[in-house]
Amino acid sequence: MAKPLFQRPKGTADLLPDQTSQWQHVENVARLLFGDYNFKEVRTPIFENFEVFSRSAGDTSDVVTKEMYDFHDKGDRHIALRPEGTAGIVRAYVENKLYGPEFDKPYKSFYIGPMFRYERPQAGRMRQFHQIGVEAFGSSSPALDVEVIAMAIDLFQTLGLKNLRVAINTLGDKQSRDDYRQALIDYLTPHRAELSADSQARLEKNPLRVLDSKDPRDQVFVADAPSILDYLSEASQQHFQKVQALLTALNLDFEIDPTMVRGLDYYNDTIFEVMTVDEQLKGAATIAGGGRYSGLVSVFGGPETAGVGFGIGMERLVSLLNAQGVAPQVDNDLDFYVVNIGDETDVAAMQIVQAIRSFGFVAERDYLDRSAKAQFKTADRHNAKYVVTVGEKELAAHAANIKNMATGEQQLVKLADLYTDLPTIIDAQGDEQ
Repeated sequence: MAKPLFQRPKGTADLLPDQTSQWQHVENVARLLFGDYNFKEVRTPIFENFEVFSRSAGDTSDVVTKEMYDFHDKGDRHIALRPEGTAGIVRAYVENKLYGPEFDKPYKSFYIGPMFRYERPQAGRMRQFHQIGVEAFGSSSPALDVEVIAMAIDLFQTLGLKNLRVAINTLGDKQSRDDYRQALIDYLTPHRAELSADSQARLEKNPLRVLDSKDPRDQVFVADAPSILDYLSEASQQHFQKVQALLTALNLDFEIDPTMVRGLDYYNDTIFEVMTVDEQLKGAATIAGGGRYSGLVSVFGGPETAGVGFGIGMERLVSLLNAQGVAPQVDNDLDFYVVNIGDETDVAAMQIVQAIRSFGFVAERDYLDRSAKAQFKTADRHNAKYVVTVGEKELAAHAANIKNMATGEQQLVKLADLYTDLPTIIDAQGDEQ
């Protein structure tokens, strides 16, 4: 077989029907469940001005420094493919003045779509990947933090995922972070030469990002680093305690992970990750992460507004559903297959299959001028519930033969009745069993 002329770009995937049906199931469940929580879908452009992401993600984040797909377009505008969903939603929130008095607070939104990051492709991590995310603006209540976490858990449980675990932390308010930042600098500076090059660069700009490093050289020092929990202001301490109390009230198990910082620079106070722990997966797999942020709306020119949200990686989620054996099974079965015998029946076959589809049934016919035997084999292969046959004899009688494949029952039906009353005809077949 000849080698194809073109192959998909590295770090991307073709989703074929068996996969897209699983993705659609997840997306449909998410849309329905988020609607129960009064979240509404917002769709933003796949590309934005570069500054939308560079200003929101932070100059020291890997997303901006290493992973952004950015370019200058023909008008010399600096454009970037979106690497995450929050910044575009915030930009839309500000640009469309969704903070106005005519809109409910909190303003609850969700998004579903592709994101792009230039990084080394690996399992569950693609250069074009897909996210489901939510953002709620206009309330600093700990109850909203917990609602968002509960909604993520609700989604995963509805999809059938098992062994879920929630890890939470707090990054505190500005006072807390300033105090903690200085404590980290004081702790890490004597070890500066032993840190990775990335962490050396981050030490002055944003030492909290050192805690997120996966480099073994850095992890040695991260293990004994000061804890943010020892530097919380009274307000941040109260907020975090209320989050814990509300999670407990909902019987949602959680653990506190004081080393968690998340990968983007705009978070403050509550941050969280949802994981599934499974022996088959050899440990914990993170499937959702997010938290609270303030200042992001004002960075985009809006009023000072609190926000909270999360993101879910679709590729990893669908992979986990399959690994745990709870992914939806693809139904390739047909309701009807129309067999036509003879050239003169071609028009009638087309009219019949279209009429069947108009009633909401899945129907197919032959397009390759195959023999009746080959057409019947195709119907069997697709487990067609009914086979409709039209040949010269049926055509002359303005009729078609309908066979119930489960019972073997057949009946000759006038085409006029088939076109107008097919559901009643097959219901009657069922009643006679």
